[in-house]
Amino acid sequence: MTVDGAFSLSSSDSPLPRRLPAGYSVARTAYGVRVDGPDGGRLLYARPGAPCAPPEDAGPDDPSPAHQVDLVVVDAVESPETIGALRRAGVVGFTTAVVAVGGDHRVHSPAEFARRARMWGALAPSDGQDLTCPPSTWPPPRVRGPYRVLITGGARSGKSAEAERRLLGEPDVLYLAAGPAPDEAADPAWARRVAAHRERRPPWWRTAETLDAVGVLKEARGAVLFDCLGTWLAGTMAECGMWDEDAPASAADALAARVDELVAVWRECGAHVVAVTNEVGSGVVPATVSGGLFRDWLGRVNQLLSAESEEVLLATAGRVVRLP
Repeated sequence: MTVDGAFSLSSSDSPLPRRLPAGYSVARTAYGVRVDGPDGGRLLYARPGAPCAPPEDAGPDDPSPAHQVDLVVVDAVESPETIGALRRAGVVGFTTAVVAVGGDHRVHSPAEFARRARMWGALAPSDGQDLTCPPSTWPPPRVRGPYRVLITGGARSGKSAEAERRLLGEPDVLYLAAGPAPDEAADPAWARRVAAHRERRPPWWRTAETLDAVGVLKEARGAVLFDCLGTWLAGTMAECGMWDEDAPASAADALAARVDELVAVWRECGAHVVAVTNEVGSGVVPATVSGGLFRDWLGRVNQLLSAESEEVLLATAGRVVRLP
């Protein structure tokens, strides 16, 4: 990256330039390399894994804190969560332009890199493009709530990874985990899967492990990742007695009421909420009555929530298709 044709920065951890034109200053900070120009412009070449906390001397009510910059450059392939961290820290504010760089073989196409940048409210400039600080072209606004996204797909399709990726640029995310608590002794495979999901998530994301998705969504603000509807449905069916050998006659009505309650709160939720579900019925016919029952109910839930969503995505083989 060349700044005003005067000096270059090759990365956030490269040696700082020894000689600077008059009026410029360059400093290494906890968030990356910061450049202040003679016209007052403030540029940051972000450090991957930058902290999400503001400086200790930052004023909590300052609308334009000293550590906020006009333009930040982020390697959005190596560390896209840095965008969310910088927003949380106040380095990226409402008037800050985020520039996503790093698109290479790690992302399968320029169009995919641009799609991800848009999700994070960032520009994806072309090679050699000149940018001003502050920029003359502003990034597209990122999604804010109320906004509902449903992502469906088969096992190991990449649906959870896509859901997490969509929210990496957000400063406040609640992860709603509706599956059973991991138990290494009882189900080591499930415990490993949960551990892998936790490892992928930024450390400042909050987690709610509960079947009370309705209660969480009623109070939700900011962004929510709901993973997943299949485990929520399985647990709710158990609570309604549908897995019992002698299921009560009222079980189906009780489940239908719980589903209606979820759909209603999904419709009214004020947050930017992304929910993951399973695509069922496209493969092997379930060999058991309970398997067929679960398939039918989940298919119904998926259709009801899809009808109330601004976006519905299908994940397969790690690729994502937006459904019309």
